[in-house]
Amino acid sequence: MTDTARGTSRRYGTRPTMKDVAARAGVGLKTVSRVVNGEAGVTPDTERRVQEAITALGFRRNDSARILRKGRTASIGLVLEDLADPFYGPLSRAVEEVARSHGALLINGSSAEDPAREQELVLALCARRVDGLVVIPAGDDHRYLEPEIAAGMATVFVDRPAGRIDADAVLSDNFGGARDAVAHLIAHGHRRIGFIGDQSRIHTAQERLRGYRTAMAAAGLPVDGSWISLGATDPDRVRAAASAMLDAPEPVTALFAGNNRVTVTAVRVLGAHPRPVALVGFDDFELADLVRPAITVVAQDPARMGRTAAGLLFRRLDGAAEPPRSVEIPTRLIARGSGEIPPAPGS
Repeated sequence: MTDTARGTSRRYGTRPTMKDVAARAGVGLKTVSRVVNGEAGVTPDTERRVQEAITALGFRRNDSARILRKGRTASIGLVLEDLADPFYGPLSRAVEEVARSHGALLINGSSAEDPAREQELVLALCARRVDGLVVIPAGDDHRYLEPEIAAGMATVFVDRPAGRIDADAVLSDNFGGARDAVAHLIAHGHRRIGFIGDQSRIHTAQERLRGYRTAMAAAGLPVDGSWISLGATDPDRVRAAASAMLDAPEPVTALFAGNNRVTVTAVRVLGAHPRPVALVGFDDFELADLVRPAITVVAQDPARMGRTAAGLLFRRLDGAAEPPRSVEIPTRLIARGSGEIPPAPGS
């Protein structure tokens, strides 16, 4: 027999209320409120009847009034750059774990690498009165957040610093990791090393380029402008950049890829190239250890970055009033084979 036949048809969007629970259990509204909020003053038999009514009706507490009383929503917002990027999976999970340990719900969304969409999403979360924000920025001007921060919105930036405002930030050692990657290639005999990175406006791309240049300068090696290519990380652009470096009259003998998306395309290009070329990528990625040769990478620690950022956020929510902090998380070089290929004879 259907619910309609029983006369109990449910209309979607109409949720059972405490008044419904009270009627079913045969008690007053105050008694239901006490049970729902875990307050004393209810006999075991009455509490049992109320709990049975709650279960039968599928009642869920509406926290709106409680939120208005306390001024806190027990929720935080996480704004990612690209939900499809595997880098953000462990970072998001770590933020969520810290949030749960503080009894808070995590609400996340993606800016799709669009500064305007980032601003729209951040302000939408603020309008919904989240208690704090963890932001992986797509833009480089965050003055739009100044009124929210002044009003008490705790905000921590991850992976890249905030633009044109002072705010807490948790960053990888992009400069040091890139410097170590290029120094590793130099130690294996390479002198002509190409760098393919992300868009020049992005902080991480700037820092990784700086690390590349520093390592080359420390070894006394010149850098030809044609060995550097910054831009979008779509496969067509990266493929064209890599091919130009590899097919030049004096081709590069090694590539340093600025992030995992660049590395994946570089692997495909090098797989079809007639001579061996060394490769080191910034960011580890799934299956990097299974291709042949396995890919040498500079590995970040996104889970640690997420935990650190969320920890900073909840310190702010608990009243910490110190000046904005910048925390740098170290990277590590994982040598797997592709970065240890020597230059071809005569190169």
